[in-house]
Amino acid sequence: MCTLTLAWQVFEDAAVAVAANRDEVLDRPSTPPAVIESGPRIVAPQDQEAAGTWIGYNEHGVLVGITNRWNDTDLAGERSRGLLVRDALYRESAEAAGRYVEQAVRDHEYAGFNLVVVDRNSALYYEWDGRLGFRQFEPGVHVVVNVGADGRYTIPIDRKSAGEQQAENAERLREVLSVAPGEGLDGWRSRAESVLANHEYGVCIHGEGFGTRSSSIIALGGDVASYRFADGPPCETQYRDIDV
Repeated sequence: MCTLTLAWQVFEDAAVAVAANRDEVLDRPSTPPAVIESGPRIVAPQDQEAAGTWIGYNEHGVLVGITNRWNDTDLAGERSRGLLVRDALYRESAEAAGRYVEQAVRDHEYAGFNLVVVDRNSALYYEWDGRLGFRQFEPGVHVVVNVGADGRYTIPIDRKSAGEQQAENAERLREVLSVAPGEGLDGWRSRAESVLANHEYGVCIHGEGFGTRSSSIIALGGDVASYRFADGPPCETQYRDIDV
């Protein structure tokens, strides 16, 4: 996944709302969101190549999402980042999932990543490029892309032009998806679907053998969870409610 927008503690009926596009090699197989574990119950799409996931939530209201992190460090990436997401989703709180991530990068070598771990009480953000960076998000709207989040970007030397463009796209996305006064969850989600599909914002991409493969709109609040999923680039694929 290459773009993740989080609205945290903004809506009364959903402390966690996420709108995210996944960019990947076009022929890498995956399956749509479903219940992939029952103890605890985990809902997520699944990468069939490594058996991990790029985004999902569990019965405790913990959501975990990841993007690749572009950097100039040569990391072995011996273990799939998708497995890190899946394993973090076994935890009962964002704080517990965060502690797991901190231990996991000591135990295994991963390629670079940006990771969001969130529930209604905590919103944690990690950056891994051989060293683990961490900060807590405040209530509001946050945008994570390959080069960082919320105005704090690290542009790799070998992807300078593309990295600067991503940073610019992220700032525009955070502005357009800021929550308007009086706006509710339904209105924001509807706008997010349109924005994620709009090429003007640079987050629905089409390349040679690579591009936006899917899009996820997730909301978690109280005992209620909803998942809308476009199983393809959102500019040409309709979002559908996932019944789990």
